[in-house]
Amino acid sequence: MYQLLRDNIEQHVHLSDTEFSHFATSFEAKEIEKKQFLLREGEICRFEGFVTKGIFSVYHLDKNGDKQILYFAHENWWVTNIDSFTNNLPSQLFIEALEDSEVLLISKSDKESAYINLPKIEKLFRVMTQKTHVALQRRMIDSLSKTADQRYIDFIEKYPQLYQRLSNLQIAAYLGVSHEFLSKIRRKIAGQK
Repeated sequence: MYQLLRDNIEQHVHLSDTEFSHFATSFEAKEIEKKQFLLREGEICRFEGFVTKGIFSVYHLDKNGDKQILYFAHENWWVTNIDSFTNNLPSQLFIEALEDSEVLLISKSDKESAYINLPKIEKLFRVMTQKTHVALQRRMIDSLSKTADQRYIDFIEKYPQLYQRLSNLQIAAYLGVSHEFLSKIRRKIAGQK
């Protein structure tokens, strides 16, 4: 569980064994069963989480009660509601386990303490935040400039293992299309092969 966290961190910064051990004590391991929530709309997000097993869906419900999925967080991904976590505001998002999952959680105070005691951690989160901004910007541009067909193809090419673990309803909610429209896209693409 903690080795996956260390491997993820090492992609961005190098920590000595002592530094990593100190940082790792800041996390609380939590198991979440399928269909349970890590966060519900209206709650204050008090954590940033690192997924060690399973998949989480981070979504908002529109005025009709339909899910609008911002992203999926699976093994080796971080998950949070950054607005709620940073600004201490009620969440507009849900974070729900799509499979039996395990996550390592760090609180805001423990994260701030790590910034002071381990300056490399501040660099780690700065680099990760920059990469998240890039990914969200690309997703916004794709949503505005690509057809649903193109976004679907991009999704299955970019996340082939994740694609196989998700339902068509979940993928449709991520792409911003109805389940029926996604079925049409799949039939159209299958017919082209």
